[in-house]
Amino acid sequence: MSKFKSLYKVTKPLREAAKKSRFKKSRKELICLGIESTAHTFATSIITDKGKILSDVRDMYKTTIGGIIPIEAAKHHEKVKDQVIEEAIKQANINLKDIDLISFSQGPGLPPSLLVGLNTAKELAKKINKPLIGINHLIAHLSIGNLFCKVKNPVYILATGANTQIISLEGGYYRIFGESLDIGIGNALDKFGRAINLGFPAGPKIELLAKKGKYIELPYVVKGTDLSFSGIITDAINKFKNNIKKEDLCFSLQENLFAMLTEVTERALAHTEKNEVLLVGGVAANKRLCEMLNIMCKDRKAEFNFVPLKYSGDNAVMIAWQGILEYKSNKTENLNKIDIKPFWRLNQVKVDWI
Repeated sequence: MSKFKSLYKVTKPLREAAKKSRFKKSRKELICLGIESTAHTFATSIITDKGKILSDVRDMYKTTIGGIIPIEAAKHHEKVKDQVIEEAIKQANINLKDIDLISFSQGPGLPPSLLVGLNTAKELAKKINKPLIGINHLIAHLSIGNLFCKVKNPVYILATGANTQIISLEGGYYRIFGESLDIGIGNALDKFGRAINLGFPAGPKIELLAKKGKYIELPYVVKGTDLSFSGIITDAINKFKNNIKKEDLCFSLQENLFAMLTEVTERALAHTEKNEVLLVGGVAANKRLCEMLNIMCKDRKAEFNFVPLKYSGDNAVMIAWQGILEYKSNKTENLNKIDIKPFWRLNQVKVDWI
């Protein structure tokens, strides 16, 4: 069966259910369907320009041993995409014609996974003859934090699998004040987790083991406003091989990684003279990191916020919301020319929706 016919089957139940729709769209209301597929998760969400989430459906590729295998993640996305979209449409309980635009994660991310999202979004946009907008995945993390936390002009901490950045909006662009010089903090935790056979994702399991551990010395690397995580991970893995308890290593690893991130954030606060901090990205789910940042912010009389746990990791709600923001700022895409951007940095995007 062709992709076109497959997607037609996805939309058919919605057309048949349109008469039973419980959601009543106002004439001025804008509705966006967002698709997320940058790495391990394929997700679809439908949201209004009032910030009302009509649906949020996700399916995550997981492994018991090792990390993400890009081709396998893409195969997972291909397998579940129709089901995920169909379920999102059913949850929203709207007519397909009520959708005003489609947005998707254009980058950065794993190319095979990004391509699944691109092709699916293009196919759907053509099918319903609606605009398509490519979204910078990292900026979407910031925007969903803005939506839920109602911050004004914070210093952002972006802590995801592949990215660790301290960010501030200046002069119409998100400026990167400091960042990891090697691997992202989430990937660092997952790399250590693989070495001690925790599977993927390892972050939540490390957090649990850390509660039973005590501190041992590990490297601490801050270079001005930048950080480096690879050395501390290598040292922790070597210590594990030398029979140091994994609980102690998990505790010490968290303490050092999060203290480094807190130190650089404090420097950014002092430099920018701002009084708000917003933590976004999947690692925002870690309670110890939030505790450290909150203590630092209280000392500096700054307000600390973090994105709700449900929306800290990869999700399509943030992609749909960012699509609405950019559509309202008159962004458009050429369906025949749009492509993925695996290495797209957020400071390359003009921020004209704030």
